[in-house]
Amino acid sequence: MGESTSSHEARARGPRLIALAGPFQCGKTTLLEAIVAHAGAIPRQGAVGDGSSVGDASAEARAHKMSVEANVASVDFMGDRYTFVDLPGSVEFSHEARNVLPAVDAAVVVCEVDERKVPALQLTLRQLEELGVPHFLFLNKIDATTIDVRHALTVLQPASRTPLLLRQIPIWNNGVAVGFIDLALERAYVYREHAPSEVVEIPKGEAATEREARYSMLERLADYDDALMEELISDIEPPRDQVFDDLTKELRAGLVAPLFIGSAERGAGVTRLLKALRHEAPGVADTRARLALKEGGPPLARVLRTVHTPHGGKLSIARVLRGALADGQTVVSTHGEDRISGLSRLLGPNLTKVSEAKEGDVVALGRLEHVQTGDTVVADGRADGAALETRAPVPDPVHAIALAVKDRKDEMRLAAAMAKLVEEDPSLVFVHDQEMSQIKLYGQGEMHLRVALERLQSRFGVAVEVTKPSVAYRETIRHKVTVRGRHKKQSGGHGQFGDVVLEVAPRGRGEGFAFSERVHGGAVPKQYFSSVEAGCQDAMTHGPLGFPVVDVEAVLTDGSYHTVDSSDMAFRTAARIGMSEALGKAEPILLEPVLAVNIFVPSDAMSRATGLVSGRRGQIMGFGPREGWEGWDRLEALIPEAEMDNLIVELRSATAGSGFFQARFDHLAEVVGKQARDIVAAHAGHPARAAVG
Repeated sequence: MGESTSSHEARARGPRLIALAGPFQCGKTTLLEAIVAHAGAIPRQGAVGDGSSVGDASAEARAHKMSVEANVASVDFMGDRYTFVDLPGSVEFSHEARNVLPAVDAAVVVCEVDERKVPALQLTLRQLEELGVPHFLFLNKIDATTIDVRHALTVLQPASRTPLLLRQIPIWNNGVAVGFIDLALERAYVYREHAPSEVVEIPKGEAATEREARYSMLERLADYDDALMEELISDIEPPRDQVFDDLTKELRAGLVAPLFIGSAERGAGVTRLLKALRHEAPGVADTRARLALKEGGPPLARVLRTVHTPHGGKLSIARVLRGALADGQTVVSTHGEDRISGLSRLLGPNLTKVSEAKEGDVVALGRLEHVQTGDTVVADGRADGAALETRAPVPDPVHAIALAVKDRKDEMRLAAAMAKLVEEDPSLVFVHDQEMSQIKLYGQGEMHLRVALERLQSRFGVAVEVTKPSVAYRETIRHKVTVRGRHKKQSGGHGQFGDVVLEVAPRGRGEGFAFSERVHGGAVPKQYFSSVEAGCQDAMTHGPLGFPVVDVEAVLTDGSYHTVDSSDMAFRTAARIGMSEALGKAEPILLEPVLAVNIFVPSDAMSRATGLVSGRRGQIMGFGPREGWEGWDRLEALIPEAEMDNLIVELRSATAGSGFFQARFDHLAEVVGKQARDIVAAHAGHPARAAVG
């Protein structure tokens, strides 16, 4: 691996950004609290449960006792500045990580030995692996488990394509982990409640275990270092600096993911984790290289989050990736030019004003009205177009609700408030569905949308009622009919006269509407053909069952006209009358949208997933292993849109929160029998029409 450099010299310089990621309820926010306390930024460690933590400070997070947004805290440790960003573990809020992770220097993945959470851990690790972000694992709650930590590797390794590297082993006393042995330092530590661990002699009973675990660690490192391999074969003890150099290089190259142990709630193992970050985690220069950003050039920052505050206005939380930014400086993005109005460092919800943000810092930039989450901003008005195009793709929505304001005077306020919420959280989709006469909100799950509505009321004072979104049903006809449409009206002066004979027939599914004419002898003048077509389309906007009509053709075959009273409007009206009559006579049938759905679940949940599809009138089209994902399967199905409500809720319930799906419109299918009659009756507001089904 080339010449060795001491770990101290290899240590990255400047402020660093570290993500805390991992499955739901593994203790990320508690670890953030322990880190902030160990760094001396707060007098004592608070607790998530009693609402005293730096993270999860929003009313929604505390009400639900879970992270619902990314929390940022900057601290100083041993003379270096670190910003930690605590990312939500729930898959419903995992989109928060999409614009954060590309800009971090490294991640600490908080996990526990729970096989039910391995698929969710795999989702986190896969995202880091694909982005090339170096990452450590922190095996939390070590004081509450009796599982051998080496066995834990066999449980966790299937979630990671990167080899996991055991860095510490616990010291047991009466079945309780009271400390740990650091395999790189070859030192033993005893935990102290909310204080740095105490160095002790390696217990005699643990010496053999330590030697075996250390040798396994060195063997893994030697896979990428021929010199170390030769030393091991020759029974030569490698120098400690060489070991740390290998640990640092292989972490930064993404060849290994070191595993540390501890208890965030007790503050145990946190100091050693911080020291590992200090010496081994890469810095902003490495992150620039990973993002293919030029070393020279104007100051540049990436926006990680957007927050609208009651008094401070819009804040863009950004990481400075190159150069330095100052208050009052002008920056440009793909959306325009802005002037920074205030710079602040963050410690959870608390802001501290600063005059400048140095390279590597994470700060809140005030009042950048044109800037959106995921944007890159460049100072001095010299934008590198390639560098600006960095925003992460927004995940497709999987859950929807319909909204109606409780007070009509709030209708305008609703649109303005939702615009701000969508700016903060681009994974929300807010639309006015004109056809259904509904306002719809789409998102990543039931809790995701619930939190959005809570913010809507608490921050903007807009209360709404929630209903189920309407389905865009359609109708068509089963048979071919011929009808005459006649419009004649005399009311003094010129009258109105239009007369058409229409041949109306069904078309193939998805072929849409077609119009043609076979008029002979000038029975209907050519100038009125387009009006006849428009009249036919008028009738199709609201068919006999009450829904828009699709997939029919109308042929104008005959008719008559009056040289004085005929007009475009008269023929349009006559065609609408005739078309309406034809649609009623041609045995109308109801159509519903059917979606093509790809469902992704851990393999052991496949039977539950197929049951969900079958219980929703779904048709299974195929299934098999999910390509490139060990332990996952993919299920392809066709499911009526009307049956999609709460599918994501049940799917996640069946998969410990890890299952998800992708859906797109596939085709329209006939609805028959009682179900069709019930749909028509509900739409019309009166008893079902016997003509359906």
